[in-house]
Amino acid sequence: MKNRIVTISREFGSGGRTIGKKLAEELGIPCYDNELLQKIAQESGFDENYVREAGEYASGGYLSAAFSRRASGPSNADYLWKIQYDLISELAQKGPCVIVGRCADYILRDKADCLRVFIHADLKFRAHRIVEVYGEREQSPEQRIKDKDKRRAAYHRFYTDMKWGHAQNYDLTLNSGTLGIERCVQIIKSLY
Repeated sequence: MKNRIVTISREFGSGGRTIGKKLAEELGIPCYDNELLQKIAQESGFDENYVREAGEYASGGYLSAAFSRRASGPSNADYLWKIQYDLISELAQKGPCVIVGRCADYILRDKADCLRVFIHADLKFRAHRIVEVYGEREQSPEQRIKDKDKRRAAYHRFYTDMKWGHAQNYDLTLNSGTLGIERCVQIIKSLY
């Protein structure tokens, strides 16, 4: 029998990380988010901050990244992708868990009994949340959200050839701004 995994992809500021952690806590299973970054950093030998940045973004966008791979072989981002891919696959084999981000929905598409969830919310809700919860103030919250989501989408598209956030790529999409964080947790839990 395959293990039950929940993957949570999310728009920046929508509360996907919080939902994943609360869900895992209620189910009594591990949640991998920052822990995954730490494992990738340990295995790769790169600094965790570098892994955080390079591991989520396709540097220079799709065409630039594709050209750099052809011209000079695999990039650091490609190396990190391979480690990430292998690590997520191994975690899914160990047992039930929640994995936040890192293209886990794609990586586990054929490897595990997996509920693939996408969390989204309107811009106003997310802007308020990143200021209140994360203390983000360095630039306009709306611009920060747009930039981060654009980079996540490019990374996801580059490594998976799938549209990030496109409903057809997930089993469940939830609007955390309308439903609330706790209700999202309960909905996912009811489907586990």
